[in-house]
Amino acid sequence: MNDTTSRPALPDRLSGHPNSPHHIAEIFDHSIGIRLNGKERFDIEEYCISEGWVKFPSPKAKDRRGQPLLITLKGTVEAFYK
Repeated sequence: MNDTTSRPALPDRLSGHPNSPHHIAEIFDHSIGIRLNGKERFDIEEYCISEGWVKFPSPKAKDRRGQPLLITLKGTVEAFYK
């Protein structure tokens, strides 16, 4: 059973934070994966394929609102449905 037709197309840029203008709730109804330089990452908060970066939360550092600071890594980004 292949349900790829019911999945929305993955955008060039996507954020997991609901207040972001790049957050698309319908995408998160499905399980997605991110590869950075050929290695799958499970802690990605935001990505941009065309600019080649991903952001993930810092384990300890917090901003002034108590949210984790986001660390940026650059490379070849691939987004896919699991």
